[in-house]
Amino acid sequence: MLRKLTPYFFVAPLMIFIAVFTYVPILTSLNLSLRQWNFLTPDMPFVGLRNYEELFASADFWNSLWVTTLFAVFSVPLRLGAALAIASWLVRETLPARLLRGALFLPSVTSTVSIAVVFSWVFSTDYGMVNAVLATLGLGRPQWLQDPHLALWVLILVNTWKQIGYDIVIYIAGLQAIPQELYDAAAVDGGRRFHVFRRVTMPLVMPTTYFLLVISVIEAFQVFTIVNVMTRGGPAGATDMLVNLLYEIGFELFDIGRGSALAVILFVLLVALAILKSRIIGRKVHYEA
Repeated sequence: MLRKLTPYFFVAPLMIFIAVFTYVPILTSLNLSLRQWNFLTPDMPFVGLRNYEELFASADFWNSLWVTTLFAVFSVPLRLGAALAIASWLVRETLPARLLRGALFLPSVTSTVSIAVVFSWVFSTDYGMVNAVLATLGLGRPQWLQDPHLALWVLILVNTWKQIGYDIVIYIAGLQAIPQELYDAAAVDGGRRFHVFRRVTMPLVMPTTYFLLVISVIEAFQVFTIVNVMTRGGPAGATDMLVNLLYEIGFELFDIGRGSALAVILFVLLVALAILKSRIIGRKVHYEA
C-alpha cells in the first residue's frame, strides 16, 4: 500500500502549490465576479451576472478587446518570424554567434519597468533619441506616444524587442535538433536554400513554433507593464489593453466584482484560443523527423 502511495507523496508538494496559487485564485475570482465588493466593506452581496452585463454593455471593454486583439495579431507574427530568421543565422557554433545570442537574450531577463522607462525616453517627442535622429534628417518630430495612430506600434516594437531573445534561444534549440542528414540529402538533390527552408526546416521546427505561438499569444493578451508605464492606456484609449482595463476597474475604481468578471472573461478567452490553436495548428505539428 505504501509503495503505491509513494509517487503521490513526491508530487504532492507541487500539486498543493498549483492548487493554492492557480486553482484557488481562479475559483475566488469566479466567486467575486458574481458579487459586488469595493475592498472597503466586508459586505459582498450576490449580484449574479450583473457585472458581466455591465462589461458587455461598456464601450471601454470592447475597445480594450479590439486593441488587445490588434496587439496580438501584429506582435506575435513579428516576434516569431524575426526570431526564426535570426535563429537560422545564429544556429552556427561560432564565437560571434554565441556572443550575439547572449546580447539578444539579455532584454528578456531585464526588468520590464526599466525597459519601458528607457523606451519612454527614446520615443519622447521633445528629447527622445528617435526624434533627434529624424530631426537631423529633416523628417520632423512625430509624437510617438501621444498619437493614437502610432502609440500601439511603439508598444508592439518595444514588446518584440524585449521578448524576441527568448524566442531566438528556443528556436535555436529546435533547429539544432534537426538531423544534419536531411540537409545533406536536400543538398544532394539540388535543393535551393529557400526550398530547403520551406520543405525541411519549417515542418521540423513546427513543434517549437507551436510552443512559442501558445506562450506568445498568452503573453500578448496579458501585456500590462509596458502599457502602464509608457502610455497608461492612452492616448484616447488607443493602447488600453484588457489587463490595463482590469487594473483600472479593480484597483483604481475599486470595483472588484467587475474586475473579477473581466479576469474570468480573459481566462475563458485564452482557453478558447488555446483550444482553437490546437485544433487548427496542432494537426500540422510533427514531432519526429
